[in-house]
Amino acid sequence: MHFLDQAKIFIKSGWGGPGAVSFRREKYEEYGGPDGGNGGKGGDIIFEAVQGLNTLIDFRYTQHFKAQRGTPGMGKNRYGAGGKDLIIQVPVGTQILSDPKPIEGSEDEDGIPDYEDQDILADFTEVGQRVTFLRGGDGGRGNMSYKTSTNRAPRQHGTGWPGQEMWVWLRLKLLADVGLVGMPNAGKSTLINQVTNTKAKVGAYAFTTTKPQLGVVLHKDREFVLADIPGLIAGAAEGVGIGDRFLGHIERCRVLLHLIDATVDDPVEAFQIVTDELAAYGEGLDEKPQIVALNKGDLLGPELMEDIAEQLRDQVGVDDVFIISGATGDGLGKLLDAILPILGEARAAARQEAQDDEDGTWSPL
Repeated sequence: MHFLDQAKIFIKSGWGGPGAVSFRREKYEEYGGPDGGNGGKGGDIIFEAVQGLNTLIDFRYTQHFKAQRGTPGMGKNRYGAGGKDLIIQVPVGTQILSDPKPIEGSEDEDGIPDYEDQDILADFTEVGQRVTFLRGGDGGRGNMSYKTSTNRAPRQHGTGWPGQEMWVWLRLKLLADVGLVGMPNAGKSTLINQVTNTKAKVGAYAFTTTKPQLGVVLHKDREFVLADIPGLIAGAAEGVGIGDRFLGHIERCRVLLHLIDATVDDPVEAFQIVTDELAAYGEGLDEKPQIVALNKGDLLGPELMEDIAEQLRDQVGVDDVFIISGATGDGLGKLLDAILPILGEARAAARQEAQDDEDGTWSPL
């Protein structure tokens, strides 16, 4: 399945059905009069987060979504049926953003304008979460509702209220417990293949991983989701290389696992480049708990690996550096042992923060 984390779609809720113009005319009935019913309400546009989806690829082939229109009213005071709501299913972690408009008078020498900032209109973080995004138009009134003591035979009726329509952007931010970050060729794909059932592509060249990969790690009867993010290079936060597009996928990771290739010329510099890019991107990435692992220990001797680890501790102030080999699995047990308590603390802090936010919004007034 192809991975797609951004899509632009058009959504439109249903029009309300028109009201009916009808008059009751029956034999042996003493009284007649207007009996046109109201039209039905148009269908709503509803977004729902569902389990089992991890890409927006379906929205590449279908970009227009329109809800059903309400049914017209009929005689004998029969109301029209409401239009069917259109439920759009999206993966958990999807955000709905406004379509930015160009700022008037901001064109540069080439005539390219600046655009407004995008607003987050909805954010889906839980399975089953539903948001009625666009409400369908109300149905028009039938001529019976216009009857008064001075207007016994009204012929006017409502045509139905129009639905709402807009272009929106969908942006997917994967939900994972641990985000795997590092320079290209640091061995991230090899590591995730070693500890999960993921079949990520592995190659002896940079940017082997061109899309995020998710895998479930089972260690000591506990599970957590590990996300492999494409490699970062200097300037990634400004769009260099694959750019900052995939940095958004680790915004919601509770813990970062920073993988360093021990065979590069300067592992300390490699660590600093990735750390600087996380800080430059913002969104609190540099404040997340971070575990540092020195990879490819099978290619260098234990003494040399320990010497490189000592340089990281001294020069960049890393408290602990785990020496591992993603290819052979050496040292992965200790690494996973260290992740579990840190992840538990991060989950507890997130639950406490969510509870505090919920308590803060309550008011007896």
